[in-house]
Amino acid sequence: MNYLSVSGLSKSFGEFKLFQGVSFGLEKGQKIGLVAKNGAGKSTLFKILMEKEIQDEGQVVYRDGLRIGWLEQEPDFGEAKTIEEYIHKSENPLIKLINQYESLLKLGDTESDEFNNLMNEIDELNAWAIDVKINEVLTNLKFTNKQLKIENLSGGQGRRLALAKSLIDEPDILYMDEPTNHLDFDMVEWLEKFVAESNLTLLLITHDRYFLDNVCNEIIELTPNGVYQFKGSYEYYLDKKAQREHNQQVVANKAKNLFKTELEWLRRQPKARGTKSKSRIEAAYKLEKVSKSVQAKKELEISSVMTRMGRKILEIEYLTKSFGDLKILQDFTYFFKRGEKIGIIGKNGTGKSTFLNLITGKDKEYKGSISTGSTVKFGYYNQKGLSFRNDMKVIDVVKDIAEVVQTKEGSKITASQMLTHFQFDPKKQHTQVELLSGGEKKRLYLVTVLMENPNFLILDEPTNDLDLETLTALENYLLDFNGCVVIVSHDRFFLDRICDHLFVFKGEGEVKDFPGNYTEYREYLKVGKQEAEGRKVDKKIVKEEREKKPKPIKLTYKEKLEMERLAQELEQLEDQKSNIEGQLSSGNIDGERINKLSVELGELVEKIDLITLTWMELADKEGE
Repeated sequence: MNYLSVSGLSKSFGEFKLFQGVSFGLEKGQKIGLVAKNGAGKSTLFKILMEKEIQDEGQVVYRDGLRIGWLEQEPDFGEAKTIEEYIHKSENPLIKLINQYESLLKLGDTESDEFNNLMNEIDELNAWAIDVKINEVLTNLKFTNKQLKIENLSGGQGRRLALAKSLIDEPDILYMDEPTNHLDFDMVEWLEKFVAESNLTLLLITHDRYFLDNVCNEIIELTPNGVYQFKGSYEYYLDKKAQREHNQQVVANKAKNLFKTELEWLRRQPKARGTKSKSRIEAAYKLEKVSKSVQAKKELEISSVMTRMGRKILEIEYLTKSFGDLKILQDFTYFFKRGEKIGIIGKNGTGKSTFLNLITGKDKEYKGSISTGSTVKFGYYNQKGLSFRNDMKVIDVVKDIAEVVQTKEGSKITASQMLTHFQFDPKKQHTQVELLSGGEKKRLYLVTVLMENPNFLILDEPTNDLDLETLTALENYLLDFNGCVVIVSHDRFFLDRICDHLFVFKGEGEVKDFPGNYTEYREYLKVGKQEAEGRKVDKKIVKEEREKKPKPIKLTYKEKLEMERLAQELEQLEDQKSNIEGQLSSGNIDGERINKLSVELGELVEKIDLITLTWMELADKEGE
């Protein structure tokens, strides 16, 4: 059953065209993930769908009588004073019946026909079950006191309460904008299961890739020129997107070569140009348009920084920290090693951010010892560090930090190049900061931290409000980063990909040092529960159970292309190697040339070995 039809939507702000030609539909029970770059118009599209913004062109048509819900970034609680009052001010027909019952009960009207008819309707619709659902949702989102005043809630609690209401209201269509923000791991996993098993019809914006994969059965990619739709999971979308972009690039390259030929034809005999075939001229300009329609995709290829790191890095001994009776750390000891990438997890309020402030010297009130090596240079990305002059241009913000930064290979990358790698095109670089979206400002802040050339990165919730392309770029950067990394994050995919070691903040000053990633830790907890029931298990069993899971038996399309590219590169490098060996054995070159060629040959052999190893890893995966 069709609930929503969107056709030909376009939206511009002045000369800036946000998107055009957006068309898609939403069927009953569908759960669709909406993905796009920051600033591409995802939130604006939601506002248009909710009639809070007017489109320039196109139509939005709903099926008659639908109730629409929207979980927005800044919730509006209206005049509600308490959690209970806010939850019960609802258009959910079951809640309205219960509210009506409570009103008649207060009036003592329990003998009238109205009350009897109401009771029959409540029984028929099983409206009493709504109380069970209210309690389930509020409890899992950590609201145990319904009389808690809304004015006393923190920003994160307010977002969680708005999320709870959107689930309890059960609208016919629910739009959700970053629903996993401000949720701990237990809440995210509960929400994921709740939504996946529900009958909700959902259009969702989220950067949580596990959530997208486990909840959505379709992905819509929003671009300036319309949308691409993919029936399947997020992983399926990534594979098909890579295939689509490759095919577009092939078509554009062919058009470019043909256009060069046609251009030569157009340039010949300029005086007789008026007699040339009009259709051929028009076809040539169409080829030009196609050849310029696809820009080469810029992948992040920044090597890690050159700032030297000595043997001593960060040594923590018997660190103890409290706020009154609240214990944050109790006798915590750890010596950091070069290249470590550690994730920090734990429930809200257990002291994760406090720990970061302690090790960076922002908080000096503690017991124990924190000793930092003389060569350590921190780069600290935190939620409160976002501060720019709105009248500045994006490029100037970064240049104020550094004009260039050195990579581990000795090459230099400019401020403009770094911005380009993080999805700021040249035009956007000369935009004023005040015109950036919230996600773009977070991305700019991340670039300024990296431009400081740190060798010890501390990232406090770096993935919040970053688009998926930027997340991939950041992950690639961190995987290549030779220094230390400490990450506080609720992004499970991000932690799994980057970290192989966790500090688990359990509260009351206890921190567990766990040698594994997030998924391994959750499996460890699961096995621990089984142990408590009488099964004796250890970390080895966790590993064995993880290895029992089905593994991919084929390469993705992108990996296949990479394997083909590596094979071609190896062939070229082998030819170069044979050429150099031929020159060295010829006996016709001087000593200086022999030395130079010998160095080149050594570097070439090393490169061949490295690429061969990568190719073999892909070949092994293909053969699984």
